[in-house]
Parts: sequence; structure tokens; C-alpha cells
Amino acid sequence: MFMKHAKIAPARISEILTAAEAAGRAIPPAFPLDATVAVNPFLGQTGEDLAKASARLMRVAGTRATPALTDYATRIAEGRLTQTDITAAWEAAAPATRPASPEVLIAMAKAATDTGPVTPLPGIADLAARATGIDWPSIIEKSMGLWAAGHFDQGQALWSAGPKDSAFAAWRAWASHDLTPEIAGLSGFCAHAAAAPDTTERAILRAAEALGLCAASAETVFHRLYMDLGGWAQHARWLLWQAELSGTTDTTLADLLAIRLIWDEALLAHIPTIAPDWAATRDAHRAPVEPDAETAALAILQEAAERAHQRSLIATLDGSGPAADTRPHLQAAFCIDVRSEVFRRALESVDPGIATVGFAGFFGLPLSHLAQGSDVAAAHLPVLLTPSLTTTSQADPATEQDIRIRARTRRAWGRFRQAAVSSFAFVEAAGPLYAGKLLRDALGLGHHATPPQPCPQVIGGLSPEAKADTAAAVLKAMSLRDGHGRFVLLLGHGGQVTNNPHESAYHCGACGGQTGEVSARLLATLLNDPETRAGLPARGITLPDDTLFIAGLHDTTTDKITLHDVATDTPEIARLRRWLDAAGRIARAERAATLPGATPDTIAARALNWAETRPEWGLAGCAAFIASPRASTAGKRLDGRAFLHSYTWQDDDGFATLELILTAPVVVASWISLQYYGSSVAPDVFGGGNKLIHNVTGGIGVTEGNGGRLRPGLPRQAVHDGARLMHDPLRLSVLIEAPAEAITDILARHDSLRALFDKGWLHLLRMHDGRVTERYRPGLAWEPVPSA
Repeated sequence: MFMKHAKIAPARISEILTAAEAAGRAIPPAFPLDATVAVNPFLGQTGEDLAKASARLMRVAGTRATPALTDYATRIAEGRLTQTDITAAWEAAAPATRPASPEVLIAMAKAATDTGPVTPLPGIADLAARATGIDWPSIIEKSMGLWAAGHFDQGQALWSAGPKDSAFAAWRAWASHDLTPEIAGLSGFCAHAAAAPDTTERAILRAAEALGLCAASAETVFHRLYMDLGGWAQHARWLLWQAELSGTTDTTLADLLAIRLIWDEALLAHIPTIAPDWAATRDAHRAPVEPDAETAALAILQEAAERAHQRSLIATLDGSGPAADTRPHLQAAFCIDVRSEVFRRALESVDPGIATVGFAGFFGLPLSHLAQGSDVAAAHLPVLLTPSLTTTSQADPATEQDIRIRARTRRAWGRFRQAAVSSFAFVEAAGPLYAGKLLRDALGLGHHATPPQPCPQVIGGLSPEAKADTAAAVLKAMSLRDGHGRFVLLLGHGGQVTNNPHESAYHCGACGGQTGEVSARLLATLLNDPETRAGLPARGITLPDDTLFIAGLHDTTTDKITLHDVATDTPEIARLRRWLDAAGRIARAERAATLPGATPDTIAARALNWAETRPEWGLAGCAAFIASPRASTAGKRLDGRAFLHSYTWQDDDGFATLELILTAPVVVASWISLQYYGSSVAPDVFGGGNKLIHNVTGGIGVTEGNGGRLRPGLPRQAVHDGARLMHDPLRLSVLIEAPAEAITDILARHDSLRALFDKGWLHLLRMHDGRVTERYRPGLAWEPVPSA
């Protein structure tokens, strides 16, 4: 991210730029709105435990990484958190960090009162505001937000200045003419910005010298500035993330730090009376980050709350699952997404001849897909992976050209409506016509279903050997070596919503924020291909001649299933549709109980309502990841809170599939879980704010009202019903049915994965014959779990 500069003392370069690098790596990436992917907001703190990460965030962002003591007091009073849970968590904590006894923890919680927000160490802008009465943090936020919205714009704006310039060069050119700081009282700022060093590194080093920073203080000072930038820093971190995936780098994150430091450098020079207070703050930044007694106690109580949930899982998973003795008539493979758990349970209840399977919704196909009418290929796979297959749904050249002309016409019409010279005239002329459109949309009458695109095809095709290799690898990973049903449904998922900038967040996280339709249709085509089937027996898989694979899409907002590429409705297909419709009614009835104002009959209408702030709950409530045979979880009500991945370790040669599950789906699920956690416990820092006042900015994110700070994370309405949190903030419990030795071996070979469990960001429990039997402990150790 940074380059060394030979003309400055090497030791100084090393300590300051290393601190800047570390501070930048502590920031999580934020993906753009067109492919919103859940990100662990604590990604930069996973090398620390919860208590230390919380202490760090208190210093740099004014927030804890846990709920407040009063929240645990409520759990205790309601009986959801017991003495047994608290004692177990206390015993598992390091002796040096825990209070004298579990009873002391309970007393702390019960005696707690709401103490208000946590205050971070003040920045120079905060000190300047106290000294002058001018709200410098707000001025900086709005000024930088205005500039950043134009610089990072991805096509929303009609015009963007200097889009090819680096962020630092573009800002210097802009700031040297922006009089806002001078009008507010920071005289000479334009000249100060124009005279700034011409490289990011020099600017950082000069400002660090002016601010008196050393190696010990610089990292959390820089981290504090990045947190002040909110989503803009996270967008820059995403740019770096994307660059590194392709083997390059990006300096935008460092550019933003340099820009922010130039502001502080100017304020300190302009208001020298704050120097003593800044010196005291700088000294506080030099101190090592360590949790105080309350912060350590909160981390233990959070562990206790998570053990309470595990206690209910242990009681539910009692090894009493049904035995599958006959060939299923229908197998339905769903994404592991927690919303699928409700529908899978409902579908299996409709007929004993139905079985379901759970697998990541990209179905193991690492696709980059070129949709009809598009020039841009979208990645349909987890963001941790890179595509290796390129597919297209584009039609013949003449049809494709017609589609593109229509799309360009719509874009031109939209830009005409927005343009300054025509917008008022447009409203005058077309306003009455739009009143009718608004009325139809408000009543849900203006929606027309988008016709499906042509079936995706691999560009360049695949050889018969490649077809069989790909199909065999997917079927083995899905634990579908044998026992195939007469029909196998491959169901991707997506959420239909209206007027929602975070629409892609309701789609498939395993598909990079796209729906799973493309992956499901391509896999069904591949598995029905005679060339594929001819090559499968040599790879250890024999499909029955009458097995038919059918692709579909599960709409998680309406719980309706759309089947694709089915030529005719035979009596068997008609029965299949009836089963799916019946399961949808059952699932809607269960979900309606938690959606404000919803009934089973009105859930579908919420997807068409442009004013609906809570069309569905998404993955709110997610708390567990279970990889086991379906018999372990079938018939068990898990309330839409568990990612369910089908896995049979006896069929896993060399435990390659287990390694894939732990290093990919588990990590993706942890990102989802921790994003919901962060948006719930620290909404002001990691949450997306209030949907009702969102403004889409640059096509990449949202701001609240006319505020300048980009808001990452989930909107408040995605985790809160207006009266209470609908997401229970718990770190994910991962339950794996496999030998302990195999799990331990994989952890020993993947340091970053092991750190998630050793530092407590994930819990790991082992299952045997459908029961939870052991708990992982840091250091590749296991301890027995008492039966419920």
C-alpha cells in the first residue's frame, strides 16, 4: 500500500509508514451496492480476542464490541442466561482477566445502569471544536464527503471531475479552490492544501512530524482518523482488496489518510492553544491497548450468552434424526443460507418422499457471468475466491444489439430527467402522468416480472473430461455420490424487493451479492448433459438414468419457487409444483409472526411495496453453522438461525471437502454473522443508519440525509423492528460432524482460520451420530461437552 522514499530517514519511514499500513489493514472493506456482500467489521482485529478488540474500538471509535452490561442483566432476569452459562464462561476465561468469581460477574450486570455512549480519545478536530466552538469534525466530514462522492462516483453522477487522478492528487486540486474551510475560520487552508507534499508518503510523514507522532502512538491515531472517515475508508479498503485479488495494489486508502492528516496539521497550526491537550491525547495513544475490568467482564458475559444458545442447540440435536431407507422421489438442494432452513423444514413436512440438501449457493462453480445486455462480467462466487469459468446469457448479435439500444435509451431518458436544465421542465410536463404511476406502485400494481434470461453457457465450452470432472467434484462436495432422487432440484436464491438500495444484500452471499439463478441453471444443464453422465462412473459416481436435474430460484422475500428450463408440465412436475407451493405457505406462516404488520397473505405484497422498510429479515438471527448429514438436523426446528451444510465425512476421501467447508463457507458465514453482530452492537460505527433518510451516493453506498459520511453495514431496519433488536448478537457457533483429528489437522494448516477459533470470533463444536460431543479449545485442544 505504501512506497518507501529514499530522501527521508529510513528509521522514520519504517515506523510511521508501518503504523499507517497497520491502521489501514485494521479497516474492513465495504462492497458497492450492486454487489453488497456481508463483511466482518472486525476483520482487522481477528488477531486479538474480543476484550482487546473492544478496548481498541473504544479508543479509536467510541464503541464497544459487546452489548452493554444492562443487556446481560436483562438476559439474566428473563432466564435466558443462567448461572451455569456464566460459570462455564468464567472458567474458560484467562485467570488474569476475569473477576474473582462468577457471582461477581452477575452482581456487576445486575448493578449496571445505562452509562451512555463511550467516548473515544479526542482527535485534533474535536479539540479544535472545544477551543473555538466551531464544529470542525462536521465540517471535515461534509467537506470530504462532498469531494469523495464525486471522486469515487461509479456512474450515478452526470459528470465527474478528474476521475483518472489518484485520490490524493484529485483532492489537492479540489481543496486548493474550496473555500468552505476558510469561510468556517480556517484561513489559509487552500494555500496549505496546494503546498502539501506531492506524494502520499511525504504528506503522511510531514504531518506525523507536525503532530509529534512516534511509532507507539501513530497506529491508533491513524486508526482513529480512518474510523472518522467511516464508509469512505472502507470503500478505499475494498479498492485495495480488489487490487490484491488480481495481484496488484491500490494507494487510495493511504491517500485518504494523507488527506485527513493535512486537515489536522492545518488545525493544530491554526489553533496552537490546543497543543497541550493534544500532547496528553498523544501520550494516551502511546499506551498499549488493554481492556479494563469492565471490558474484560463484558467479553466473558458475551461468551456466556453464546454458551446459552449452544445449550439449546445441544438439547435440540439429540441424535434422533429419521433414517432414509428408500429412494427419495424429490431431492431439493438449497443454499446453506439460514432462510433456507425454514423452507427446507416446511418442504420435508409436505411428503415423506422429499429430502433436502444444503450447499453453498454458487454450487461450487467459480463463475464470472456476462448477463444479457451487459458489457461487464459479474462474479458469481464467494469474494474469497477468484473466477475460473466465464459464462454468458447473451443472445445472438442482432438481438443483443437491440437489447443494448433499449437499455441505452432508458439510461438517456433517466439522465434527461435528472439533468439540471431539464428536470424542472420534466416535472411540469410529466408530473400528472407520474401521479398515476406512484399510485399503482403504492398499491403494488405497477410491477411486471422480469422475463428470465437465456440459459447460461460457458464461453468456449467445456470438453467432455472437464464436464465430468466439474460435475463429479460438485456432487462429491454436496455429499451426493449416490442415492439420487427421481428429481433433483438445484435451488439458488435471491430476495425480491422494491426501491431498496441494499437489494443485493438480500441475494446470495456465496454468489457475490448476485442471485443464485445463473449457478443453478448452469449446473442443472451440466448434470443433464449426456457427455457429463458418460464420464461420471469412472469418477466414482453413477447417476440413475431417470434422475432429472431441475434449476430453480427461491425468492426469500415471498417464499415462492420459480423453476427454470422446464419444457412441459408433466403430472410429476405438476405434483412437484404443488409440493413447493404448499411448503411456501407453511414457510410464510412461520415468518409472518416476526415481521411487523405482516400476515401470511400479505408477505408477497411486501416485495412489491416501494415504501416497505422491512420486506424480510434477511439473515437476522443467524447464530450457528452445522455441517452434518441431514439426518442430524431433519425435523429439528432451528428457527431460521442455522446455516445447514450437508456433509458426510465417511464419503470424504482425504477430508478435502471438510477442508473446503472450513476454509470457505464457514468463513463466509462468519462474515455474515459478524456483520449482523457489528450492526447490532455498534450501529453508529458499523451500521448503515436509518433507511428512511438514506441517499444513494456515487452508486457505491448511502449517506444519511445530506451528511457527508458514507454508511457501511446494515440499515437499522434490517436488525431492529422499531421496539427491539431482531438480531440476537452472538458470535457464530460452528458444529461439524467429523473426526476431531481431521478437524485439528486442517486448523493446524490454516493459521488465519485457526485464529478465528483460538481468539473466540467463532466457536467450534464437534458432533458424533447427530449429537454434540466435544468443544474446541484454543491451542488445538478438545474438551467433552456434557449431554443436555
